[in-house]
Amino acid sequence: MTALRIAFVDSHTEGEPTRVVTGGCQIPPGATVAERARAFDRDWHWLRGAVVDEPRGSDVLVGALLVPPSDPAAHVGVIFFNAVGALGMCGHGTIGLARTLVHLGRAQPGELRIETPAGTVAATVPADDPHAVTVGNVRSWVERQDVELRLEDGRTVHGDVAWGGNGFLLVHDHGERVELSNLESLTRTAWMCRRALERAGQATVADRTVDHVELESAPGDLRNHGRAFVLCPGGAYDRSPCGTGTSAKLACLAARGRLAPDTPWRQESVIGSVFEASYRAAPEGGVLPIITGRAWITGEGTLIVDSADPYRHGIPIAQRAQGARTP
Repeated sequence: MTALRIAFVDSHTEGEPTRVVTGGCQIPPGATVAERARAFDRDWHWLRGAVVDEPRGSDVLVGALLVPPSDPAAHVGVIFFNAVGALGMCGHGTIGLARTLVHLGRAQPGELRIETPAGTVAATVPADDPHAVTVGNVRSWVERQDVELRLEDGRTVHGDVAWGGNGFLLVHDHGERVELSNLESLTRTAWMCRRALERAGQATVADRTVDHVELESAPGDLRNHGRAFVLCPGGAYDRSPCGTGTSAKLACLAARGRLAPDTPWRQESVIGSVFEASYRAAPEGGVLPIITGRAWITGEGTLIVDSADPYRHGIPIAQRAQGARTP
């Protein structure tokens, strides 16, 4: 009987967990982080499942696998992944990763450049507050505005399709209360929006899948500017305000002339946690988002993947009951 031992550090960013794999396993092949991410999705489901799926993880957990960067300006490369597969980028995960690297002594406070499959981003950890991390994200933009969608329950809603490092549908007029007490209805509506977008043949942005849905609302705290419920690809909701979702939101606001460059935007999550954000205009069009959130280390240890364990590679989402998540 043999066992693989995978070292990890856990953190949460404004409530959303990240598990950074720090050693104990090989990495997927590829000349760039994007190529490694494609290989990870193709051939490395066993590692994804072992790290983030039940019984060691959960649908809400995002993993981060450290890999060598191909960008000479980057300090480290990373593949972010969840219960479905690799992500293009992950804002809360980048904040958690930067906090983890400083915690481990693998990086010093200051700017850390991180190569992701979506591009290289900058994470800045201030020396006087290591919990706060500011991320300069990849270019974000709006692909289509006011897409009309007919839901299965007869409702008609409208949303914008945008890129923020992942593909998003941001829905304005869903009619739901964006509150923790309404999670079941929010999840059902978000799934219907995603399916309606797929039926309409509009679930792509720049040839990439729109796999996140953001239901927007007014903030719960008047010191903030907006609130959102974000449904992630596997069916879990984002406990943080969602870094790539906030980036997509900034792109939408800029495209409608509702937020000027360098103007603060405070985005709430459904649990009430907050990201502070702003943007600069991107030369190619769209925006360059800047997002600040806080992360805390919550644990570190070793995952034991025993060769005799029938669930050593996790329990895949496809084998679990979907009724509550995909009504």
